[in-house]
Order: sequence, then C-alpha cells, then structure tokens
Amino acid sequence: MSETNPAAAAAEAAPHRYTATLAAEIEARWQDFWDAEGTYAAPNPSGDLAGDPETVARPKKFIMDMFPYPSGAGLHVGHPLGYIATDVSARFQRMTGHNVLHTLGFDAFGLPAEQYAVQTGTHPRVSTEANIENMKAQLRRLGLGHDKRRSFATIDPDYYKWTQWIFLQIFNSWYDEDANKARPISELIARFESGERPVPGHTRAWSELSEAERADVLGEFRLAYASDAPVNWCPGLGTVLANEEVTAEGRSERGNFPVFKAKLRQWNMRITAYADRLLEDLDALDWPEAIKLQQRNWIGRSEGARVDFPIDGERITVFTTRPDTLFGATYMVLAPEHPLVEKFTPQEWPEGTHQVWTGGHASPAEAVAAYRAQAASKSDVERQAEAKDKTGVFIGAYATNPVNGEQVPVFIADYVLMGYGTGAIMAVPGHDSRDFEFARAFELPIRCVVEPTDGRGTDPATWDDAFVSYDAKIMNSSGADVSLDGLGVVEAKARITEWLESKGFGEGTVNFRLRDWLFSRQRYWGEPFPIVYDEDGVAHALPESMLPLELPEVDDYSPRTFDPDDADTQPETPLSRNEEWVDVTLDLGDGRGPRRFRRETNTMPNWAGSCWYQLRYLDPHNSERLVDPEIERYWMGPREGMPHGGVDLYVGGAEHAVLHLLYARFWTKVLYDLGHVSAPEPYHKLYNQGMIQAYVYRDSRGIAVPAAEVEERDGAYYYQGERVSRLLGKMGKSLKNAVTPDEICAEYGADTLRLYEMAMGPLDVSRPWDTRAVVGQFRLLQRLWRNIVDEATGEVTVVDAEPDEDTLRALHKAIDGVRQDLEGMRFNTAIAKVTELNNHLTKAGGRVPRSVAEPLVLMVAPLAPHIAEELWHRLGHDGSVVHEDFPVADPAYVVDETVTCVVQVKGKVKARLEVSPDISEDELEKAALADEKVVAALDGAGIRKVIVRAPKLVNIVPA
Repeated sequence: MSETNPAAAAAEAAPHRYTATLAAEIEARWQDFWDAEGTYAAPNPSGDLAGDPETVARPKKFIMDMFPYPSGAGLHVGHPLGYIATDVSARFQRMTGHNVLHTLGFDAFGLPAEQYAVQTGTHPRVSTEANIENMKAQLRRLGLGHDKRRSFATIDPDYYKWTQWIFLQIFNSWYDEDANKARPISELIARFESGERPVPGHTRAWSELSEAERADVLGEFRLAYASDAPVNWCPGLGTVLANEEVTAEGRSERGNFPVFKAKLRQWNMRITAYADRLLEDLDALDWPEAIKLQQRNWIGRSEGARVDFPIDGERITVFTTRPDTLFGATYMVLAPEHPLVEKFTPQEWPEGTHQVWTGGHASPAEAVAAYRAQAASKSDVERQAEAKDKTGVFIGAYATNPVNGEQVPVFIADYVLMGYGTGAIMAVPGHDSRDFEFARAFELPIRCVVEPTDGRGTDPATWDDAFVSYDAKIMNSSGADVSLDGLGVVEAKARITEWLESKGFGEGTVNFRLRDWLFSRQRYWGEPFPIVYDEDGVAHALPESMLPLELPEVDDYSPRTFDPDDADTQPETPLSRNEEWVDVTLDLGDGRGPRRFRRETNTMPNWAGSCWYQLRYLDPHNSERLVDPEIERYWMGPREGMPHGGVDLYVGGAEHAVLHLLYARFWTKVLYDLGHVSAPEPYHKLYNQGMIQAYVYRDSRGIAVPAAEVEERDGAYYYQGERVSRLLGKMGKSLKNAVTPDEICAEYGADTLRLYEMAMGPLDVSRPWDTRAVVGQFRLLQRLWRNIVDEATGEVTVVDAEPDEDTLRALHKAIDGVRQDLEGMRFNTAIAKVTELNNHLTKAGGRVPRSVAEPLVLMVAPLAPHIAEELWHRLGHDGSVVHEDFPVADPAYVVDETVTCVVQVKGKVKARLEVSPDISEDELEKAALADEKVVAALDGAGIRKVIVRAPKLVNIVPA
C-alpha cells in the first residue's frame, strides 16, 4: 500500500508555482544582475562617479537612512523597517523621472566593539569588519537598491581623515557675532595683532604675550576648545559621559553604573554660539513638529536679565527671566560646584544662623563639603526632579539685593545647575514653585510681589504654593529710585532692566539651556584627535599633510575602570599606554623645525562620524577635498521649496531627535560659514519610522524565555509547563524574542518580508510583529504570479485583448491611488490597493490583458522588486523594471460613472440610488423624494427637514 505526499503532489501538478524555493532563486539571480549591471549607480555631474548626462539632467533625489551600527548580533526583522521604506521611496522616485542617490554606510566606531575586544582580545577592527560583512549580506538579501560604490565605514582611515580635518576647521575657527558666522581664527589673531580688537583679560599688547597666554585667550573664542569643566565621570566605565548618556537615575545609559560630577580637562564644541541659528532654521525644515519641539526645548532660549548681587567687594551674577520680581528675592542659591562657593564660605557660622540652614554641621566648610559630595552622586535630571524633597545648606555668607539693599543669605542646593545660566539664582519663593518649597523647608521669608488673581490674598503665610503668573500686576516693589508697583509684567521687566543697566547692576540678555558639547572620550575605539601639546602644554593642530592620524596598536583596549562607587578617581586612557605613539618629535611646518610633542590621548565620541556622512556619500573617493563643490551643490544645494538645502528624505528613529540631529546641524553650519558647503542644513525632510515590537515572555523570576517555545492554552501562556507573563515591548536577542530576516526570507522570500513590513500599518506608528500573518503577503504574491504565469507550464498567460470597463476602472483607480500613496509614504494603503486590483483580476477569471498586467507589475516594482523584475522580463522586456516609468492613471477612469447614494428616513436606510458623482444637492434631493420606496416609507407624512450630503447621503426627517 502506497501513500501520497500532498506537498509533493502539489509541486508535481504545479511545478512553476511561486514558492519560497522559486522566490529564493529569483531573488538571488536578480540581486546578482543588479550588482553586475550597476543598476542603482547614481551619476554625479562630474568626478570619478560622473555618468549619463541625460540622467544627471533629471531632478535629483537624495534619500538617506540613519547610519546603522554593525552589531555582532546581526539584524532582526525590526531593523530593516526604515531601510525597506527608503528603498521603496527611492525605487518610486527613479520610476517617476528622478536621478536618485540611495546608499548605505556603517557607523562603526563605538563601545560594543571595544567591550568585545576587552573580553576576547580581538581587535575592534576585526570584529567590526566581520559584523559589517554579515550585515551587508543580510541587507543584500532584502534587495535594497543601494549604490554600493558610495558605501564606507567610519573606521576607514580615508573617511576619518576628513572627520579629523573637520575637527581642525572647527578648532581653527571662532564665532564672529558681528558677522553672525564662524570665521577663521587667523582673522581674530590679525585683529589682536593690529590692535583693532583689544585683548581680553590683558593690558599688554598681543605681541607681548607668551605663547601660552595667547593660547589661553584664543581658547575663549575657538569653536573647539579644551577646558577644565564639570563632567559626568563614570568610574565603572572608566570614561566621561555627555549629559544625554546619563539616565534620570544618575547612572550610565550603557552598563547602568553610577555617574559622578568631577572636574576634568576635556575637549568641547562651542555649539552654544549657534543656538539662535539652530532655532531659527528649524522653521524651514520639513520635520515632524514633535522633533522640532524637542530641539527647541533642548536649546531652551529664554529672554531676561543678568543681575549682579554684591558680596564682599565682588559680585554674584544671576540670570533671571523675571527681573520684575527682584523685590521678592529673599535668598540666593548657587550650584554646589559653583567656583565662588569656596571664596565666600567663612570658617564659622555667622551669629544667629538658623539651625535648619546648617545641615547639622559644625562649620560652613564642613556643611559645604558634605553637601557637595552628596550632590556629585546625582544626575542633572535627578537634581531637577520636581517631586523630590528640596535639600541644601547655607554657605555662611550674605549678598546684597541691588534694588533694596537687603542682605539675603546664600545657599548651595542641587536643584541649581552650573550648566544652565550662571549657576546661580535669585530665589523668589512667592512666585516660583521650587523656591517656595525650598523656603518652606528652610524657614526663609516669602514675599508677595505679584498680585494674585486667584483670590488667595497677598499674605504668603496662608498659601499652599507659589503664585506663578505673567498675567498680573506688580506690587510691594518700590525702592529709593525705582518703583514697579501697578505695572504689568512686561512693562515692569522693561523698567527694572533699564534701571539695572543705568546703575551698573545688570543688563537685558538672552540665555539658553543648551550647553557646549563635551567631545572627549577616554576610549580606544574612536577617532584620534589631530592635536599635539608642546612642552608648555599649548595645543597645536596637526597639518593636513599628517592626516589621517591613525589609531595605533595597544596591548589593552580597555580604559582603566574603577570601583563603580569610587568617585575620587581619574581617567586613564588606552592610548596613553603606547608611549612611542604618544611622545613624538614632529615638524609642524610652522618654521620652528622639529620639536617634542605629546599627542592627545582621548578619542572623539561616536557621534563624530555621523555628523557629516551625508557629504561623503556624494563624493566618496575624493582624497583632495572634503567634497567637490559642484557635486555638493547638485545633490544638496538650496533650491525652491528647500531654502536651506540638504538631503531630500532622511529616515530614522525618533530616539535621535536631539543628539545626532543637533550635532550634525552644528557641524554643517560651521562648514557652511567657512565656505566648504552650500547648504546650511544637512537634512531637509525628516521622517521617523515607528518600531516593530514583539511580545516578551517572562517567567516567575522576571527572566525572559524564548518566545518561539511559548505555548498558548486557554488564553494563558506557558513555557516548559510553567505559566509565563506576556508584554508587548522591544524585539532583541537579550529578550529572546528576535526573529531574523533570514528566517522569513528562507520560509517565504525577501519580497514577502518587504511587503509584510510595509503592510503592517502606517510607517510612523509602532506595530507588533506576528510571524503567522506574514503568509498573507506571500499569498498575494502567489496570486499575482498566477495571474501572469501558468503554474503548470511556466508560460506567460497574458493576452493582447482589450480589458472590459470594470477592469479599466479598477486598474486606473489603483494606479492613481498607489501613486499618491507611494509619494506620501503610505505604503500600507498602497499595498491594499494593489491587493484590491489583483483580487479583481482573480475573481474576473480568464486571462489578464497585457495592458493591465504590465501596469500591475510596475506598481508592484517598488514594493516587491524581485518578483516584479522577473515578471517584467517574462512579459518580454529587456530593460530592468527599475528604470521603467511608473504608470499614469487616465482621469476618465478614475472617477466613477455612478456612485451609490444611501437614502435614510428617520435614520433607517430605505433606498439606494445610483447617481452621477457630480450631481447637485437640489437634484439629489428631488430624486430621493421621488423614489417609490421613499414615498412608501413616508406614507403621506409631511417633511420637517432634508439633509443632503451629495453624492452619497440623503437623510429625511418626517414632520
């Protein structure tokens, strides 16, 4: 007795059916073809990548993905979402007559490769390059149409030569506020030399200053400078961190180690010089409003006044947005790390000091030291948390309120940050919530100087919270020669600012929340700084001829790490251990001959390489200049609708809303000011794709278990017999819920994966992955294949007959809708319209007319390029479908001849009328009232109201 294998029987009956095996063969063959033919090569107008002048003459589109990091874990199905989306967009733009630049490089410096090197001894370059090759293979399998000639990695010396070169342009520049742009530092030096500009901080002429003194002066102007500054020191990682790399709990984002405030000499970028321009230029960018708002909030522009409070013959300067409340200032607060704290802290408590002010310490010095240590263990986010109890100590000194001469006590408290404003505030507890809480906690006076409008009265002793309002009048604010009483806030601010300026106690000014960018890392795997120090500690730029300065070999890749809780430690960098590389004799070409120098042993942060990579895509092999000006203008120069130029479409995650985007904008503006690029903005249109999520299953210990091995029974979930919890979250290897694209490609093919990811929902919305649902898109491709190819013979079945009118309408509606959806990046609805047309053809039966089959294949081509290429060639075409024109709808078939109008009586449907889509409301009302079913429903009743929504609805309300 023999048995029949159903799958084998089906394969025998339909040997040319679209299966995973056939998909794999088709996809591999066309990927090889595209590579061999250079199908996706985008010609430049000149240079080594110049090409067909006809293509160059077309309108251009530069489409970019945010730089991927080549992880050792490889890709899961969540990673390609944005890459597939940009690929669909790029393919559509090629088919609508554009010269499209779409490529992909790798952001390859970074901590993971270094940590892997520390663990295994494998050089970071070796593991990183292996990861890149694996990622390239995974991405190639998806059929992404990248111009591979333009790809690179940030770890290539030919690339980071120009990262170092840009750093030197920034180092050798200053911000000329009169010109409102960066200028070469040589121009500033010339002004000092000629006496046109006085030398700040010195009475001597520029020529009389030592080299070290000149370097210190220039350091106050350079856009890249080294300084002793408070930093986030993480002993557990052995490096300093940017504010953005520290969690709200005061721990490192990577590794979750404690982070402390410490003072170290670090490189910084003077991004604050560009704060106004970074704000202003946001308006013309086509970015999501939520991202613009995050950038505006991060920059944090506020207008107010600088006010000086005299103290012991000197002054403490504060910045306030409410100088109108100056009469209500009853104490001052300095950031714990403020440099004036030690200066004004006496040996003993002043007589009559409140016990609650002292923190229980015997002397001001003890109180200050203890509180500083406590504050150093908190992140800036923790220190500013609204809900936390207010803490602080009196430093033992009093300052003078300039408007009324009152002596106000000076405290230190962690809710004041050195990084914002001046690191000092005047506290007006009656009208600031945090000051109010602090004043209540420390028994400080509270004065009402803004008349409450909420009926609470003017005695703060009866208040539960501060009265905060801009829409109120000032009171209790009169001094010897200035009075604000009765004025509105705006008038009062103007009057007191004018008074402060006339008396020399302050001036109107603008402040920003934005801080200069900490640019040093105590790591090995990063770009070396092209800086050396002479024997006097003066920093010198390496000449361009010495670039790239390549990373040397070291025996140990790890920075020296310490006990994570030991704040009293200092960084030791890996590069400092290679003494032959660090201590060098160089001739810098300055006419002083060979001299001894010590190299900078910090490296640049991982953000550096991604600040300018869009420019390298344009001209990737240029060894003589950053980018050819003609090529940069062609792809990125300003034009109609893009006043600041930039990349036409930039797709990536919203998690980069501040850091990467802000840093890249800053670098671009410096390069623009110095004449190296024509576009003052890097990215014109930004699109944030959502996230592909997955269910995370955890056992009773909270440990993730393999999602693929979880069973569902009676609405509950079990792993190896134990009930587990289920929660929708991220997808990842550590969560044991990752699905790789390789798995899906093996089971269904890459085109199916592409379609499924694009069809899951709107691109900018997060959505859960469901492997079981992938088969739906596979079946769509099988039906598409069957409509054109005979599964038994492999022959093309299309005919040259004319389609019927229903089919023509279905075709042209699909063309019109898909075109609009692809233009608007509504890929899910585009796929729905293709599916609708394909289903129409399947239900119609018979052979599909060629005049329908070919446009259908062209519509599918951006979404599922492999099957489209295969079908296009089977339909008898020689050229690649990639460069065919996207079909254009005939308007005559897009508009329905008739539409169905629903007629309701008392809210219930009583009739359906077939009417012209452009019927008038009067005509539609008459037709509805004349319909016999409507007449019967009314049964002689009068009509109170008729609501007409032509052409689809009439609602009749009887009397």
